[in-house]
Amino acid sequence: MFDHFEHEMHHLRTDELIRQAEHQRLVREAVRVRRAQRRAAQRPARNAEDTPSPGARPGRHGTARAA
Repeated sequence: MFDHFEHEMHHLRTDELIRQAEHQRLVREAVRVRRAQRRAAQRPARNAEDTPSPGARPGRHGTARAA
């Protein structure tokens, strides 16, 4: 069984792990938001009327050619 000191150390370590996990969640969320903002900023350029998409070539279909 834990003595008082070991019990307190266990709680301190648990609290620290919880803080680290929360920090990692916040970092992942910030990265996700920045990535989404970058993609949203690039989207108008991709959807511009005068800029055809890379796969939009006349006479081409989205299937592979038979061998």
